Parts: sequence; C-alpha cells; structure tokens
Amino acid sequence: MNWESLINDKRLGMEQFHDSRVHTRSDFQRDYDRLIFSSPFRRLQNKTQVFPLPGSIFVHNRLTHSLEVSSVGRSLAREAWLRMGGRHQGKESGHALEHMPDIVATACLCHDLGNPPFGHSGEKTISTWFTEGAGQKLQEQLTPSQWADFSNFEGNANSFRQLSHQFCGRRPGGFAMTYSTLASIVKYPWTSLNAGEKGKFGFFNSEEEIYRKVAGELGIPEIKPGVFARHPFVYIMEAADDICYQIMDIEDAHRLGILSLGEVKELLLAFFPERDRSRMERGMSHLDDPNEQVGYMRSNVIGTLVGCCAEAFVDNEERLLAGEYMEPLVRQIDPRLSGAYARCADTAWEKIYNAPDVVDVDIAGNRILTYLMDALMDAVLNPEKNFSKLLLLKMPKQYDIYAESLYERIQSVLDHISGMTDVYALDLFRKLNGHSLPAV
Repeated sequence: MNWESLINDKRLGMEQFHDSRVHTRSDFQRDYDRLIFSSPFRRLQNKTQVFPLPGSIFVHNRLTHSLEVSSVGRSLAREAWLRMGGRHQGKESGHALEHMPDIVATACLCHDLGNPPFGHSGEKTISTWFTEGAGQKLQEQLTPSQWADFSNFEGNANSFRQLSHQFCGRRPGGFAMTYSTLASIVKYPWTSLNAGEKGKFGFFNSEEEIYRKVAGELGIPEIKPGVFARHPFVYIMEAADDICYQIMDIEDAHRLGILSLGEVKELLLAFFPERDRSRMERGMSHLDDPNEQVGYMRSNVIGTLVGCCAEAFVDNEERLLAGEYMEPLVRQIDPRLSGAYARCADTAWEKIYNAPDVVDVDIAGNRILTYLMDALMDAVLNPEKNFSKLLLLKMPKQYDIYAESLYERIQSVLDHISGMTDVYALDLFRKLNGHSLPAV
C-alpha cells in the first residue's frame, strides 16, 4: 500500500461529483462536521458506555466517550505525522499525510455509531437471540454468510453499515463519507465467515461489495478470500479507543466509589519512572479535591501513551504499508507502560465491568432487548397479524420492513433496535407491555 492511494477524498455514492478543487474545508473536515450534526451521533448521548446513565454523578456515555476518543486520536495522528514528516517532505505522500489528523479524528468520532443500547452486552444479547433464543429457527432459511452476520452481530460492522448503506428515502452512499474515512473505521476488515472464535468482523454480507469498492480504490489488498489488510489509520483509531476507555473507566470508577484514591494512584503512577512519580506527587499536593488529583494523573497518562503509540506507529510504518497485521499499538510500547496498562485492564475486569450496577444494566438490557427482538421480529415475519400491523406503524420509514428477502427484513429490525437509545428501548418495552401510556 502507499499513502498517495490510501488517502483519498472521493465520496461514496458521489463519485461523479468528485473534483480536485481546494475548498475552505477539506473533504475530510467535512466528514467530521457531517458526523457532528447527524442524528445517529446525537443519539449516542443516551447510550450506555459502561456504567448506568448518570444520576447525581456524571459518568461517560457513548457520546462523551466518542468525543474524547476523537480528541486523543487527532493528537496521536498529529504526533505521528510530525514524526514522519522528514521521510515524506517534498513528496506527494507528504502532502497526503497532512490530512491524517482529520481522517483519524472522524474515524474515532463514529467508531461506536453502530453499537446497540446497553453497552457491549447489547451486542451479545442480539447475537444470542439467534443462537439461543427464538431466532434459532431462522438459520435454515438463511445462507451461511447471512447466518454468520446475525449470530456474531458486531457493532463495528454495524457502524460501517450505518455510514454506507442507502436506507429508504436516503441518498446513495449513506452519509457519503470519503473512502479513507470509511476504511479507517473498519477494525476487523473481513467477513463474518472469517470472524473466528472472538466473533469479530468488519462488514455485513450486505455491505461487502461496498467495502470491496472502497478497498480497491485505496489499494488495500485482499490477503485471502474475504480477509483484507487493515488501513494503517485503523491502528491509530484503535489505540485512541484503547487509551480512552481503559483510563477513563478507571476515573469513572473512582467517582462512583468503586476504586479508592489509593488504588487509582497505584494504577496510574505505575506508568511513570520513579523521578516522574515524585514530581507528580508534588503537583498533586496542591490539589485538595481527590477528583482533581485523579484528573491530573489521567491527563499525564494519556499524554504519555499518545507519544509512545505515535512512536510505535512511525517505527512500524513499513509493516503497516505492507499490510502485515500487528498487535494493537498499546502492546508495542515500553514494557513498563504496557505492564501498567495491563494492570489497569485486569482491575477493570475484576472490579469495574463486574460491579453490581454494571451487571444490573446488563441484566435489564438483556431482558428489554430480548423482548423487543421477539416482538419486532414476529411483526416483520408475520405482518398479517393484528398486533403486527400496529407494531409496524411504529417502525421508522427508513427501514425496509417489507423487503423481498428474509435477510433484509431481519436487518430492518436490527437497524431499528441498534439505533435505539437506552431510554427509548426502555420506554418502548414498557409501552408494549402495557406498563406505560402516553400522558394526556
């Protein structure tokens, strides 16, 4: 691969309007602005990140997480670009790489766009509806690749669909994003049939041809049938996400009283050598508010990880362009830093992701989404029923609930459910159960 091809401002669905004129904003900056003003992005404010949506204590939701990942991603990309500048000075690749921070910032902004309500457990609930629930009976009516799409339902693949699919009444190309932005969000650039034990993949059967078109235009090679190399910018997007969710989850856990200040200090100061720890301790001695102390440590940790991940990206430039799949950038940094990161991950698994409030959301979300899947799938598959007719009136017009193929009708339900906020899903659940009526 080469940067001149990988950085391409051609827009999906608007190829015939592509020109080389220089505008006030680049097309990559327009991508960012387009996402910021979109309804799917705004809906992220009412989707769970890890902890229940805020009551008296504000914790991260999908929206604030995405904004922070975008901020870190832009900084990381800019740091990498500055370090790479000398290699590409005066070359066409050097001019192309100037757009790296904008492309990465946009990719980070929309990396969670396809995630369903109730956090990562929402993905699992949808998948298991097909493998353990009422959806099992549908397997014999679907092709192996279609079944793999549903039984491994993936928020990453759904993000690509949300951005690129032409929903009813919408324009070709979906959001009409640039080819480079679209490729930069595909963390697992392979089909669901290649998902493996972890069940991860980057695009549904319905969008495979779109991804092939994007990959072909950018010069991203197909390593084996259905498996492509990653766009190099994916590694930066992934690193920004890894940094934010791991470190910010620690900060949220402290605010909620799950982790003590002493525990957080032990975790975050471990990222630094002894001399820097002493300096930071002196800095925190001027802060009486424990939350401010945690914020001070968090900002220093993120800054350190950004610099080291940028260095890892630059050091591996040749491997990235060769399409060699590597471990995430956070695992290719100084052993002290990667060790401290691993301890944060272990603590998060032991004390945060299994915390009672988090498990309560998982349990409630599972029941709510399972019920909605049962009801909406039955309505779409059996539209002649009286209750189905009523329920289908609530389905947004953009979803093709009367499509000819079973695969597309199932997708229309998943599009609707995955686009719901936690609040909307709960409200619909209550109304369908007769527990809530519109106020008069």
